[in-house]
Amino acid sequence: MKLGRIVGTVVSTRKDPSLGSLKLLIVENLTTDLGREGGYVVAVDSVGAGFGEVILYATGSSARLTAATKDRPVDAVIMGIVDSFDVEGRSVRLA
Repeated sequence: MKLGRIVGTVVSTRKDPSLGSLKLLIVENLTTDLGREGGYVVAVDSVGAGFGEVILYATGSSARLTAATKDRPVDAVIMGIVDSFDVEGRSVRLA
C-alpha cells in the first residue's frame, strides 16, 4: 500500500462495461512527511474519498481484491482514507 492525496477526477463516457459504475480519481504519491513524492496514478475509489484527502491505495493484482474491483480490469484502488499514522516516533493526525 502507498500514501497518496486525491488531486483530481477522471471522466470517461466510453469505457469497458465492467467499469461503468466506478468512480476514477487521480492520486498524487506522498512521502510520510506528506510531501510530494512524484508521480500520479488513476485509481478506482472503493471508499468514497474526496478531493484533498490523504488515502491509502494499492496497485497491481491487489487492486482487484476489493468488493468494488473484484474481477475488473483495474490496476489501482483506493482502499482507505487516512485519519492518522505514526512513523519513526512521530504522530501525524489528519482528522
